[in-house]
Formats: sequence, C-alpha cells, structure tokens
Amino acid sequence: MSTTNTSGVAVESTRRRLSPQQAEKITKMADAAVEILADGGFDALTVRDVAKRAGVAPATAYTYFSSKSHLVAEVFWRRLAAGVPEPDLSLPAAERVAQVLRGVSMVVAGEGQLGGAVTVALLGSDPDSEHLRWRIGGFIHDRLSVAVGTDHPDHERVVDALQMLYAGGLVTAGMGHLTYEATSERLVAAAALLMG
Repeated sequence: MSTTNTSGVAVESTRRRLSPQQAEKITKMADAAVEILADGGFDALTVRDVAKRAGVAPATAYTYFSSKSHLVAEVFWRRLAAGVPEPDLSLPAAERVAQVLRGVSMVVAGEGQLGGAVTVALLGSDPDSEHLRWRIGGFIHDRLSVAVGTDHPDHERVVDALQMLYAGGLVTAGMGHLTYEATSERLVAAAALLMG
C-alpha cells in the first residue's frame, strides 16, 4: 500500500517542508519501512536498511529521520492523515464518532507488524517521535471534537474520554492482544455507551 497522498502531509515532514523530489524520497522510505516491518518487525528495522531498499543514501535518510521510531511514527502519521476523513456531518453524532474511531483504529489493520511498531515508536522518547505523537493526538482530538459536535452538553469531557478509549485500544491492538478489526468494534461499542 502506497503512502502517497495529495494533502499537505505529502509535502511536509517532521523536520521541514519538502520539495516534490524530497516528498517522493520520503514516500519511498515509508513504503520500504513497511516492507521491512512485514518481514522482520520493529527489531529488524534500521534507517540504513530502509534507505538501501528505497534507493536513498543513508546520510540522506538521516536528514529526514532521526531514528527508526521517528520513521515509523511518520508512516503512521501519513496514513492517519490520508485515511481518516472529516466526519460526515449529515450523520447523527454517535455515528460520526463511530466513523472516526473505525477510521483511526483501522489505519494499520492488515499491515502485519506495522501496528506493533507504531505502538513502540509512539511510546518512545525520541524528540521527533514525540513531536509526531502530539501532532497525531491533535489530529485525533480534532476529528473526535467535530464528530461529537460542539452542541453536546459535555463536549470536552466526552472528547477526552473518547481519546482515552482510542489510546488504550491502540496499545491493546499494538501489543497483539486483539486484532485491529476487533479493537475497532470494541471502541465503537464503548463509544456508543459513552455517547448514550
């Protein structure tokens, strides 16, 4: 699955604004990282191996990614931003919330060991990964906020609770305790309880 998209995410990275050629290199490295993760998991992943598979010089790869955690977090961020659209405002709030939760929880479904690698990468202390962790959290918060609707009487508390549900679900699935599909449905069921 290619990580190419037409949004602003394709021309930005954690560290800089990208030219079209640089954006193409990032996309190739992201795709190579997913392939390596599928073969050997997070422990087998190195920025150097990703660069080699993507046809990029290792020194160039390190100008974009400070670590393998940063690279994996970037892959997740790009998939999340490309794969989770704005909530459909024609739907009732509970259905909008379900739409968002399904979208964010299914971003790495069927991608082998990518989900576990994302969990490790986002829980790490690498500064660039931390930056992406905040960006990802903000993105999910914004999508859930729109889905809940500002007219909800307890808007912020519900959005915060939904974010906690999602974070717990991501860790649970990333550790391999549940599939992403099962996690998605449990998140939707818990959200339905929360939304009343």
